[in-house]
Amino acid sequence: MKKTAFRLLAMLLLSTIGLAHGQAFPNRPIVIIVPFGAGGGSDNIFRPLAEKLTQLLGQQVLVENKTGAGGNIGATAAARAAPDGYTLFNCNIASHGIGPAVYKKLPYDPARDFVPVSMVATVPNVLVVNPSVPARNLPEFIAWAKAGAGRHSYASPGLGTSPDMAMELLKISANFDLTRVPYKGRGLLDVIAGHVPTMFGSLGENIGPIGSGQTRAIAVTSRKRHPALPNVPTIDESGVPGYEVISWNHLCAPTGVPENILDTLNAAVVKAVNSPEIHEKFGRLGYVPEASTRGQMAEFIERERAKWANVAQTAKISLD
Repeated sequence: MKKTAFRLLAMLLLSTIGLAHGQAFPNRPIVIIVPFGAGGGSDNIFRPLAEKLTQLLGQQVLVENKTGAGGNIGATAAARAAPDGYTLFNCNIASHGIGPAVYKKLPYDPARDFVPVSMVATVPNVLVVNPSVPARNLPEFIAWAKAGAGRHSYASPGLGTSPDMAMELLKISANFDLTRVPYKGRGLLDVIAGHVPTMFGSLGENIGPIGSGQTRAIAVTSRKRHPALPNVPTIDESGVPGYEVISWNHLCAPTGVPENILDTLNAAVVKAVNSPEIHEKFGRLGYVPEASTRGQMAEFIERERAKWANVAQTAKISLD
């Protein structure tokens, strides 16, 4: 009887330890890999998010910048990380939307190597012109572009980037042509100086020049007007129905992370993104906080992949 009781007690103790172990996540620091440099838009989003997640999860959440190759180095490192929930990735429009459409080969497979955790934030691009350009709205901009018959140019931060693809989509949708002038940075200073007449750029970096009159805003790329520029119409409402381009920064994990850990992470991210302090911090950067279920994020990314695959094919954009 004593042996039987001892065995039962031992089994109960082991099962309790196992249950506690299963509920222990997280029991050490979590790292979010951001594939872009410190101080950039993605970094500025995920650092306050990491601080809030540290409070909610009771373990330190750190941001690690792994830059290079258009974000591919960071994405590859995250894809190869242990699927235990302690390494997460800032999946974004470049890594999981445009990249698969324009690169012939990627060192990772966005669909196979990652699973969604939650959406985090979106920000539209804004179409701006130097004040010398006569266009003051989108129909006038399209007429100006068509009258130039390809002689006008636009500043591009690189073939296949979000602002560049925003222009490609507009060119396809409105049937006009502009000449791409590539920049390592954003090219905004040359638009302000009048060396290049126009560009698409992130709303956050363009609010200042627009407000000071250094550039003129023509339209934003989101479906709804942005609260930071309430008087600037969307491209959709300006005569190109269905047009939408938003840069997005969401959170995903390597494939294989257990479901219960993904659920824990999703609940924490949703609570963090919906908190007043994150709303305030994101809002100052022009970003719209946007949490989601894991399923909603998966559906969103699938739509993005299909859209950019179609744009890349139509515009004949392909990168090695």
